[in-house]
Amino acid sequence: MLPSLEKKEKLLEEWLALYLTPGLGSVWARRLAEYFGGPGKVFQAGQKALGRIPGLRKDAVAALGKGPDIRRVAGELEKAEKIGAKLIFYHENVYPEALREIHNPPLVLYVKGIPEIIRRPGIGIVGSRAATVYGQRIAGDLAARLSRNELTIISGLALGIDTAAHQGALAAEGKTIAVLGCGLDIAYPFQNRKLAEKIGRTGALVTEYPFGTRPDAFRFPARNRIISGLSLGVVVVEAARRSGSLITAELALDQGREVFAVPGRIDSVKSEGAHRLLQNGAKLVHTVKDILEELRPADVTGEETGKDTGVQPELAAEEKKLLEVIDLYPQTVDEIIRKSKLPAHKVNEILLIMELKGVVEVMAGRQYQLTPST
Repeated sequence: MLPSLEKKEKLLEEWLALYLTPGLGSVWARRLAEYFGGPGKVFQAGQKALGRIPGLRKDAVAALGKGPDIRRVAGELEKAEKIGAKLIFYHENVYPEALREIHNPPLVLYVKGIPEIIRRPGIGIVGSRAATVYGQRIAGDLAARLSRNELTIISGLALGIDTAAHQGALAAEGKTIAVLGCGLDIAYPFQNRKLAEKIGRTGALVTEYPFGTRPDAFRFPARNRIISGLSLGVVVVEAARRSGSLITAELALDQGREVFAVPGRIDSVKSEGAHRLLQNGAKLVHTVKDILEELRPADVTGEETGKDTGVQPELAAEEKKLLEVIDLYPQTVDEIIRKSKLPAHKVNEILLIMELKGVVEVMAGRQYQLTPST
């Protein structure tokens, strides 16, 4: 190995050892390295000098006094190599410049997949875990259309809107990044392990947390700053009044990113957060062009969300009557019967015909709604 490469590798190992020291984090690791002239010199400073640093925890001083944990550093690097992950440090040229500029950028990124993706232009799509069918459809559709416009879709691999966004990007053969609130070796949420595997092959799984880090609740707000930090802007599809999605939107504003919101039903608590963002100046998303106009105003080529130029099927008079009481939100058969004032057997018969024509679709619990093209 060339001496220059040996020196670089040693420096990165020193940074990793500093980062893995109990009681420290990205901020303190950088602060101490800057104060003492490098990560290796922090371990050489001695407990007396370290003890004079205001605010530095006693357990961190004690751990640093023992020197770098070589075994843990070696174990971390071995785990990364075993799963094909790469560690990207703050001071490396390959570190995303946009993320470097935020408050408290991660000292190190663990990346499984295609590392170059994290430097590509991307858009964050976030929202409720307990999302409606409407919200999931919109998130997936936006992700697919934005992917076709060469934007990487960035989200958090959570159930609901995040999942729909990742799946929409993959369905369009686009690139997507999942930012985790745990170590790369932890399957969370467990239901999305297959999705995570696919993203790890075609996109990128990203985290700042070492291997073995559990998905504790307090880690996710910190995770959200990476989602917004990697993004040109963040789209909130559905969010309650107090939610992690709104934290991501607030972080995006603090970082100088664009914030977009998709309107929903005014009587739904799942739309309250998005509507609050709109009241506070977020850009309303009606079509994908609303996003592209803000991100690249000189080159807007996006398709409209839900736009379909296909020929609509011919409908009989009774089908048209039923169409008047069905909307994009799921309704039970009983609700449709009550609104249409048609006999139950007739409504069921017409719904079946309309489903075969692709006008309506049946959801869980025998609820019906219009298809996006309708």
